Amino acid sequence: MHNDDRFGTTLLKDAPLRKDGAEKVRGTARYVADISYPGMLHAATLRTRLPGGTVVSIRFDDHVPWNEYVVVTAADIPGVNAVKMIETDQPVLVETQYRHAGEPVVLVAHPEPRALACALAAIHIEERPCAEPPVFTIEEALRLDTRRIVADNVYRDYLMEKGSVMDAENGPCRVFEGEYHTGAQEHLYIEPQGMIARVEDGVLTVEGSLQCPYYVHAALVYATGLPEERVRVLQCATGGAFGGKEEYPSHIACHAALLTLKAGGRPVALIYGRGEDMAVTPKRHPSRSRVRLGASHDGRLRFIDIDFAIDGGAYLTLSPVVLSRGVIHAAGPYRCDNIRVRGRAVATSHPPFGAFRGFGAPQSIFALEAALDGLARVLGMAPDVLRRRNVLAPGDISPAGQGIEGPVDMQRVIDQALEVCGYRTKVEAYRRWNTQQGATRKGIGLATFYHGAGFTGNGELALRSRAGLRVGPKGLVEILTSTTEMGQGMQTTLSRIVAEALRIPYEGVVVARPDTRDVPNSGPTVASRTCMVVGAILTQAAHDLMARLRAHAMLPSAYDYDEFRAACARLHAAEGVTTVIADYRHPPGSKWDESTFQGSPYASFAWACYVAEVEVDVATGEVCILDFTAVQEVGRVVHPTVAAGQIAGGVVQGIGYALFEDVQFGADGQMANNRVTNYIIPTSADIPPIRVLFQESRHGAGPGGAAGIGELPMDGPAPAIINAINAALGTDIRHVPAMPEHILAAMDRRCS
Repeated sequence: MHNDDRFGTTLLKDAPLRKDGAEKVRGTARYVADISYPGMLHAATLRTRLPGGTVVSIRFDDHVPWNEYVVVTAADIPGVNAVKMIETDQPVLVETQYRHAGEPVVLVAHPEPRALACALAAIHIEERPCAEPPVFTIEEALRLDTRRIVADNVYRDYLMEKGSVMDAENGPCRVFEGEYHTGAQEHLYIEPQGMIARVEDGVLTVEGSLQCPYYVHAALVYATGLPEERVRVLQCATGGAFGGKEEYPSHIACHAALLTLKAGGRPVALIYGRGEDMAVTPKRHPSRSRVRLGASHDGRLRFIDIDFAIDGGAYLTLSPVVLSRGVIHAAGPYRCDNIRVRGRAVATSHPPFGAFRGFGAPQSIFALEAALDGLARVLGMAPDVLRRRNVLAPGDISPAGQGIEGPVDMQRVIDQALEVCGYRTKVEAYRRWNTQQGATRKGIGLATFYHGAGFTGNGELALRSRAGLRVGPKGLVEILTSTTEMGQGMQTTLSRIVAEALRIPYEGVVVARPDTRDVPNSGPTVASRTCMVVGAILTQAAHDLMARLRAHAMLPSAYDYDEFRAACARLHAAEGVTTVIADYRHPPGSKWDESTFQGSPYASFAWACYVAEVEVDVATGEVCILDFTAVQEVGRVVHPTVAAGQIAGGVVQGIGYALFEDVQFGADGQMANNRVTNYIIPTSADIPPIRVLFQESRHGAGPGGAAGIGELPMDGPAPAIINAINAALGTDIRHVPAMPEHILAAMDRRCS
């Protein structure tokens, strides 16, 4: 990042060291695979092989000493045989019928990890396939003559509508139509999934790599039948998540818990290898979008008509929230009076797809932004001019009916992005380069977009999140939240927010380990809500703590750190350890109608313009990204280094989504290339210089006007890169990832 006073760009300064940095750099952080207990058992899972069917029988070979093993099947579940989520349609363990290959049937544990392979080979599951063939694509699922996994193979069907598309298309306008596809994407977090369960002092205790402790807690209570107070969940150091450790840890936690309960409370570790993790855990939802855009001859959007569908896989999991966000973001940050977006999540025979950074928005934003470049070609207009003519401004109404308020200036965001990268100069320079008909072609493309922070609509109200602060005699303030650190800088950001609110040094704040026995339920660590939502709750808790210190411990109105600590010591002497808990406060006047998809879906949006420059080898189809510019308006940047890391990391992940990460499914519907040797992600050799710049208007609902940013950078890279490739080659690529063979085929279609 660098400073440009004309645009209010944030400098990388005044950024204290990360709270979790030292232990990770020194190698002392304890991940789940680093933890061991005396007498601990190790566990493995035996799964179905067919893409849906019935378990007829389970047979155990006699030559194995089964008395040395702990074996669990569905018959051993003391509670409900269902994973508690939005719906309880997914079994903890298959009893009879199942919907996809890779569903868990038998759990086995043994003190010696090497003994597990022998045991799994000696268990034989007899399976009978479904009478109907499996369903593996969105279009198959939507055909009425295909297998019914659920009613009509559709989990959810949403409609967001404004004005009349029919009336608008009957008027004078130029129309562009296109169908766009996005593939699945594997999270490929650094550390595979894993959980350790044990019974300690009569309490079932589960710890592991996870995002949402209270999700896991609820699932354990449901499956084990234990009362809430006898179930405890702790988070270990977590090596990345990106949404992949939102719902799936509930499955592994239940499996480990069932084994430890049958083993008399003995510790059991269930830790996946990379191949198993990639094969059976959720991925980003594949999508298909049919886009119709109409505009007047001067480029004013007259209608946006989108049919958006995502592949939900064999169980519902989190598809409704992914779909709703995709629908809300599908029409982009554009002014248009006539909009219709229909969204459907369909059931297929794949393992379930789930949450992934941006959940739903990257899919629908890709389709719209690629289609806008198509409309620009129809109009004979530059892509940047078309976008400028239509971006929302204060006083406008968003596609969902939310008023745009405050000092947000998307035109200024675009100005900075185009100026910093030298956009107009590059357009002309690359045109001249391409006329030379050499070995490569160059192009530049852009995407303008926004991303809502927090749970959609009334979701935050339903969560009723809480967070708090605890302070002892020495004045060290401890943050109490179930929000988890998974590499995104949560501990650092929240510590800085609390330190600012209390007017004490950053070093005077620490974060308690997420432990459901010790911290309140702050909601899941998802949806770019940590800084904006949890940060706001902690700010209120800080104000409540200061009021208490003034009322009961003589804290003066103006104080230094020594006076703050002295007041804490007086309060402790009188009352002991002090804990202050605050509750979520919904923004006044914010309403959302889930049935009509109208109202205020998010308390804050972050806004961005991304520009990609590419060079394509016309003989091989290989793409080299020459440069990347990411400018975003995020309200307030709480910690510049953490924020810049979030953006750069998201851009790299978006590059993988656009060009490299091609999930291949086998005949059974599972991921076939489930190794890091054949599932390709970008390396440092594939990453261009990335300019990360922020503008700050302090318009957000978070502390100091902050809005969420964690998911924003996932939205823009893919459309910017594909638009750049199409500009370079004169092609019309409409899907990601765009592998070299796809690019060569697009060039052939152009020439035919």
